[in-house]
Amino acid sequence: MKNFRVLIVHNAYRQWGGEDSVVDAEIALLRSRGHAVATYFRHNDEIAGSSKVVGAVNTLWSNRTRRDMAALIEEFRPTVIHVHNTFPLVSPAVYWAASKAHVPVVQTLHNFRLMCLNAFYLHDGQVCEECTGHLPWRGVVRKCYRGSTAASIALASTLVLHRGLGTYRMKVARYIALNEFCRTKFIEGGLPASRIAVKPNFVDFHAPVELGPREGLLFVGRLSAEKGVKVLAEAAEAVPHVRVRVVGDGPDLAVFNGIENLDLQGILPGSAVREEMCAAIALVVPSIWYENFPRTIVEAFACGLPVIASRIGALADLVCDGRTGLLFEAGNSDDLAKKMEWALTNRERMAEMGRAARAQYEREFSSDVNYDKLINIYEEVTGELCKN
Repeated sequence: MKNFRVLIVHNAYRQWGGEDSVVDAEIALLRSRGHAVATYFRHNDEIAGSSKVVGAVNTLWSNRTRRDMAALIEEFRPTVIHVHNTFPLVSPAVYWAASKAHVPVVQTLHNFRLMCLNAFYLHDGQVCEECTGHLPWRGVVRKCYRGSTAASIALASTLVLHRGLGTYRMKVARYIALNEFCRTKFIEGGLPASRIAVKPNFVDFHAPVELGPREGLLFVGRLSAEKGVKVLAEAAEAVPHVRVRVVGDGPDLAVFNGIENLDLQGILPGSAVREEMCAAIALVVPSIWYENFPRTIVEAFACGLPVIASRIGALADLVCDGRTGLLFEAGNSDDLAKKMEWALTNRERMAEMGRAARAQYEREFSSDVNYDKLINIYEEVTGELCKN
């Protein structure tokens, strides 16, 4: 197997999230298998010191990124450049710098930013795909990027410019979609099907073989509208005898005020989250948007924890209803409440689902399986480069 030299590129968010965790996990995975890894990170904290005009220009094209990448490529001599997020600071300049140096680019698509300005396919609490396959002018009118007309214009201009230049079609050797549902959406949005591979997220974690008694339900994630926190709050109120431990923080924390059967844990370290997962009956994922691939689901499966999830987007594929968890109608708190109560009164069935979830983790989401998929993608793109 070829020993790759991988340059990882990522524009980190102000608030640490699942995407950042995936980047760190892949870096650790590659290094643990003997591959040399260098990084080029930008952080959104930089935005605070920039004017809106400079920010808009850099979103279109960052000369700093072009210069930095040229120097890094010259110094590190990467076999492949793996890009995760480019908005707003890295910019598409990274693709052109790689192309000039004849280094293939692999891009993981963690969200729908290339098709939707807010990256969620969500507007006013409802799934919205109006910009898919079209110019994103509706996103500008609705201020879909950061609630700002100026920021939305800057991002829309970037997408339109680089679609026109062929950046996304020609300068990326392979896109990584996290599941088949997302792959389909990216194709609908105009990305070439032949350049989109599927590789899910993973966790490198081994739960104890024998787990203790499980009690209550668990929610882990950002407390924000798209995560379905309002749906969870309403469902919890409907079944006050069902206790739910809530791990996380966010702008919609107040939605849970006064609901006595919700135990608010705040943000916990990863080890503590996994202890919670090993002690719960089920993980609740009530999202109302097209989640690409919640890493919490993989962590839950690794812990033998079945998942109660919205029947929406990729979640309906990740969770097999009645086998690795339960599905409910997205946005329907009454349906969620029924599934939550069922889970508590059918514990042996939930335990069976947990064992099936653990087996699926070992087959599909372990670090060993994920490493093989990632290296196969690297081998494909470097092989294609040699043929050209």
